[in-house]
Amino acid sequence: MSSTSSDVITEPTAGTTAPPRALPNGLAAFLVFLSSGAVLVLETVSLRLVGPYVGVTLQVTSSVIGMALAAIAYGAWMGGWLADRRDPRTLIAPALVLAGIATAVTLPIVRYAGEVLRGGAASAVLLLTAVTVLLPAALLAGITPLVVKLQLADLRRTGQVVGKLSSIGTLGGITATLGTGFILVAALPSSVIVLALAAVLGVTGLVLGFWLRRRSGGGLSAPGRAKAALALLGLSAAGLTAAAPNPCDVETAYHCARVEVDPQWPAGRTLYLNSAEHSYVDLGEPTHLKYAYTQWIGLVADLARPARQPMDALHLGGGGFTVPHYLAATRPGTDNLVFELDGGLVDLDRRELGLRTGPQLRARVGDARVLLGGEPTDSRDFIVGDAFGHLVVPWHLATREMAADVRRVLRPDGVYVQNVIDYPPDRFIKAELATVSAVFEHVALVAPPGAVAGRQGANFLIIASDAPLPLAGIPNGLKLLPEPAELLDEARTAEWVGDAQVLTDDYAPVDQLLATA
Repeated sequence: MSSTSSDVITEPTAGTTAPPRALPNGLAAFLVFLSSGAVLVLETVSLRLVGPYVGVTLQVTSSVIGMALAAIAYGAWMGGWLADRRDPRTLIAPALVLAGIATAVTLPIVRYAGEVLRGGAASAVLLLTAVTVLLPAALLAGITPLVVKLQLADLRRTGQVVGKLSSIGTLGGITATLGTGFILVAALPSSVIVLALAAVLGVTGLVLGFWLRRRSGGGLSAPGRAKAALALLGLSAAGLTAAAPNPCDVETAYHCARVEVDPQWPAGRTLYLNSAEHSYVDLGEPTHLKYAYTQWIGLVADLARPARQPMDALHLGGGGFTVPHYLAATRPGTDNLVFELDGGLVDLDRRELGLRTGPQLRARVGDARVLLGGEPTDSRDFIVGDAFGHLVVPWHLATREMAADVRRVLRPDGVYVQNVIDYPPDRFIKAELATVSAVFEHVALVAPPGAVAGRQGANFLIIASDAPLPLAGIPNGLKLLPEPAELLDEARTAEWVGDAQVLTDDYAPVDQLLATA
């Protein structure tokens, strides 16, 4: 009488091939933890790599996540397919080395490709994120099924083995996500993170390959030594290609930043954030406002209170601190409080843009929405909304709830101005005007005539208050400025806005509204 069992792998009989030996449990857990975590490091850092070229918008974030998930799906499928056809012990080390090389060359590839694909077009976003994430993440995702196959020596423990390694991979991803977001990005440039990760993967693969060959009874063969040398050479060459064009002088926790000297005005400085012009600062003359929208803000500020009368001003977004410097110069004694999310940008402003903080000009680092909630009611005469993520107003600063908090902090006769960038068909600016109008009694708009007519993208300046707006002097002031602009009074603004939707914390599709038709 005999019986058979299909769920236990027994010792092989003569003439059969023994199944590959399992890895030590600790080593298997380490490999799964490392490879899964490396994918999430790549995904997180990828946003920093592509941001200078295509911005940091919801579409870019979604594209990075989608490409990473596609890489994980394809890599896991391919890893499982190979695990059933070849000895996984011969594949894990090469996969790690190749993943290290692919990670290293990502940096120069993105920098060269980014110069070609620069802009926010959907095709550019998808292609650039694909070349950033797909190959290294797919190679890394293939490691887990290889390790799992090796550890399945007893089919009665399949669920336990797969569940354990799956949970370890998830823990690796969680650790990498939190560690990268909270620690690595704040401490190291993205290029250093990428090259360090590449080195860790490459060295781990080489050490693992050497150990596996020694454990199987032989030293590193001549072909093996050649492969190792080529791998090290590939990693070294990839590291050298980091000399590719770098769009950053300084990489802060939120921006790729650089400051350029104005070739036509030695005291002029232009601040670029993620390759977009954000501020112009004249180190010798703080009343020199180069950009049209800052001139409009200065004009409204000049009319909001009698000349040279100090104001209590609050600025949501610092940038180059151009407007706070202007108010400090034109209205001595003005209390300027600036909310700036990026502490690294404040440090850059101090080093290169002449920022000097003190009792009359204070910079508070943090999210403007959060910090605004802590401000006293009826405490400010003038509030400036000028916060951007690349060219987009962060959605939580564009809602009715945000406007209501601005109104709470403003004095009854205070004025709120908000800078907005939009492009035809101008869905976002109209929605933002509708949103501000749902909170304030009086709302007007300043913009170039071509932008109002829907022929061009531009800056728009929203002017809002619960008191009648100081509009009488604005048309004459606009005529004195070098770039044409027009004022839409309250009636024309309401007509231009039409039935545009009001944005709320529950529904504010800012990125989608900004997408051109």
